[in-house]
Amino acid sequence: MSDPILKLSGLTKTYNRGKPSEVQVLRGADLVIQPGEVVALVAPSGAGKSTLLHIAGLLDTPDEGHVAIGGREMTKLSDRRRTQVRRADVGFIYQFHHLLPEFTALENIVLPQLASGTPRREAEACARELLDQVGVAPRADHRPAALSGGEQQRVAFCRALANAPRLLLADEPTGNLDPDTSDRVFGALMALVRGTELSALIATHNLELASRMDRVVRMDHGVVA
Repeated sequence: MSDPILKLSGLTKTYNRGKPSEVQVLRGADLVIQPGEVVALVAPSGAGKSTLLHIAGLLDTPDEGHVAIGGREMTKLSDRRRTQVRRADVGFIYQFHHLLPEFTALENIVLPQLASGTPRREAEACARELLDQVGVAPRADHRPAALSGGEQQRVAFCRALANAPRLLLADEPTGNLDPDTSDRVFGALMALVRGTELSALIATHNLELASRMDRVVRMDHGVVA
């Protein structure tokens, strides 16, 4: 049996440690995601889901505990190696698209590929194919300001998948959209995820969207249930 794509074990995280204002965000969180599995993370505000996602994606480190991606321990890697693994194996999507405003939709998807050493022609072909899959190909040469909110977020999805990661982490990816647009955009995201057979951990408050994933886990008071 293959290793889990993501294994979080005993994660703890406290901010302002040792100070009167310290906040314990994670209290021994555990989570396992298998290859090809799409998991919904449902949690109230302040439960620690964003911290969990940041640690899972190697953007932050836990005070205690372990992070393994594809069976490889990540916790003690150097910053340089963590950056390399994050760039190659992890894709991120946030509630706000964070597209670079001075670049077109196509260029926003090409840039992370160029940073990973992909030749420009190959990167542009990949970007156009991804945009076509989410129905935004006709808008490839438009800058973010000329795109609707749903189009902007679909471009952000494409950017997150441009380097063919093994793990996708999404923090309220449709939380900034109206219900109808959210449903359509989430459908586009799931089509991308299923089409590439990658694993995903998607945080959402929307229980209807969560029900469309393989499994739902809940987080409260720093623990995953």
